[in-house]
Amino acid sequence: MTEAHWTPPAVMLAVDLVILTLRDSRLHVLLVERGVEPYKGSWALPGGFLEHAEEDLATAAHRELAEEAAMDVETLHLEHLNVYGTPGRDPRGRVVSVAYLAIAPGLPEPTAGTDAAGARWQRTDQVLCGELELAFDHQKIVADGVERARAKLERSSLATAFCGPTFTITDLQRVYEAVWGIPLDPRNFYRKVQKSSGFIIAADTDRKVTTGRPARLFKAGPRKDLYPPMVRPTEPFDMKGPEG
Repeated sequence: MTEAHWTPPAVMLAVDLVILTLRDSRLHVLLVERGVEPYKGSWALPGGFLEHAEEDLATAAHRELAEEAAMDVETLHLEHLNVYGTPGRDPRGRVVSVAYLAIAPGLPEPTAGTDAAGARWQRTDQVLCGELELAFDHQKIVADGVERARAKLERSSLATAFCGPTFTITDLQRVYEAVWGIPLDPRNFYRKVQKSSGFIIAADTDRKVTTGRPARLFKAGPRKDLYPPMVRPTEPFDMKGPEG
């Protein structure tokens, strides 16, 4: 095929956003209810087409998040997740979507705007298991975003951002369990945390408890990249223990 006979294919460019947070010790993803076709009335990730040919992708992602869910985009750090362009993923034509990911603590209740009929936080496990079906290929995008978040907890100190200024090892473990989606062995978890130098450091005070010894408190350490990493176990911890 010569260049003179080649016609560029008609391709539309969009952005989608996977915004994750912890609510009630569960990992949640931000969803919007579509107010227009296709998939009107279905839940989907916030996102949309570029506004014009000169709009930057990251700018479009921040704009869509503000328009569809009224989120304060200045508080979120968006990172590139992946590109999705399988033919047929959108009934409107050939659409290639650039997905962005953000995971942050303390995110507020969303408010629907523009073409979104609603907005809410949804438990990721209900999306991943198919209990709630999403429009387009957004379940796949959510799955990729959750996996990226789980990997980030292995190699970075991100989990401490979901704890208070001071926290116990148990508080930190609950964050890992929520994001990884499995129960963890407290003893093994404690050993892994202690092996990762600079991950957490002892605080000056202890937390008072009604019985027993005061709970030892920690705070985030100076290290952002964990070594050795907090590798996910291949099997969940059996909280019942061996049967006797």
